[in-house]
Amino acid sequence: MEFFGSARNRKSFNVRMKLLRSRHGKTETPFCVRYFKWILWFSLSFYFFATSLGNHRPATSSLKTIISQPQQLSVSGVPSDAAVLRQPRSLKDLRVYIYELPSNYNSDWLSNHRCGSHLFASEVAIHKALIKSDVRTFDPSVADFFFVPVYVSCNFSTVNGFPAIGHARGILSSAVEFISSELPFWNRSNGSDHVFVASHDYGACFHAMENKAVADGIPEFMKNSIVLQTFGVKYRHPCQDVENIVIPPYVSPEKVQSVLSMSPITGQRDIFVFFRGKMEVHPKNVSGQFYSKRVRTEILRKYGSDRRFYLRRNRFAGYLSEIVRSVFCLCPLGWAPWSPRLVESIALGCVPVIIADGIRLPFETAVPWSEISLTVAERDIGTLGSILDYVAATNLSSIQRTLWDPRVQRALMFHDDVEVGDATWQILFALSAKLGISNQK
Repeated sequence: MEFFGSARNRKSFNVRMKLLRSRHGKTETPFCVRYFKWILWFSLSFYFFATSLGNHRPATSSLKTIISQPQQLSVSGVPSDAAVLRQPRSLKDLRVYIYELPSNYNSDWLSNHRCGSHLFASEVAIHKALIKSDVRTFDPSVADFFFVPVYVSCNFSTVNGFPAIGHARGILSSAVEFISSELPFWNRSNGSDHVFVASHDYGACFHAMENKAVADGIPEFMKNSIVLQTFGVKYRHPCQDVENIVIPPYVSPEKVQSVLSMSPITGQRDIFVFFRGKMEVHPKNVSGQFYSKRVRTEILRKYGSDRRFYLRRNRFAGYLSEIVRSVFCLCPLGWAPWSPRLVESIALGCVPVIIADGIRLPFETAVPWSEISLTVAERDIGTLGSILDYVAATNLSSIQRTLWDPRVQRALMFHDDVEVGDATWQILFALSAKLGISNQK
């Protein structure tokens, strides 16, 4: 670079030099000129040091890792970055003590392989993951929470093969009596820092029929505790009148990965609208209730002959292979508002269409439900076809882009080991938030 390339530059330079002369006639070099090299060296060093700090990223190999999060959702409803985990989170301060109960409360039930694989198996999955997690402590005196591992959904009826939970209250009461007599921690807090799982239709009311569940209510001995339950609604309901965290139903990650290995999530989807499950042509009144509040019957009646709708009433073991081929997957209520189809659809990239008024969804502060699913009111079944046509013609690609983010799938799936962001991790973070430590590092 030339500093004095012209006569004008030289003249300017001479004027500046005259201004620098002292009254003794000697030229004084200004401080910035005398130490220019040192100032330049320091500035460059500081710049490169600051840049290296800005580019540093922590590792993400441990449960205790603090991970960076996506940006918040934009006002338009389209995510600026597929948002699942909204704030930096850490579980390094959380401690959970797991009671070691006699095997008849849990592991004995695993002799039936269905115990650890059916839709209510989150009670098993959470227990297994916690046993191996970094948050586990063997010292109950330092524990923040106490996990009570009782499997109540593994007693399968010999008549219809469904879980029979009539024994749930008795076995849970027995477990509480056992832990309160062996250790002082239940009595110390009256059970308020103890955690149970209720992974069936009406949660801590422990009955599959709503009228019976409401009549029985939540067992008195559990009313101070924290219940992890699949049942959740946004209105007042006796079966959620307890400190609770809404969790997803269990879907086997192995089965999901097996399907995705054959049909990738971004593959061809030749089924427009999919549903396979119980749809009664003539619904029967059971204890004053109609199954699915007749919603499924109305879907069959209205769209049974519509070629856009792939509706099947019979069971099919490989139905996950149909979900991965589908654009929209109907998730209507059954006896309770929630359904395993919700997780199955998301795991396999099919846009869930939730038809269950007032449902409270799992991990609502973490999963961007409004970006990845559609909610249709039960009374609007008659316009379901036109609603889905409109979405397909407008913002389907935006919904799918967010839905297919692996972090969305991970947040609703249980694994053998706790993975950062997975369902058990989300539960632990929800627990830590109750202690006010979720944003500590």
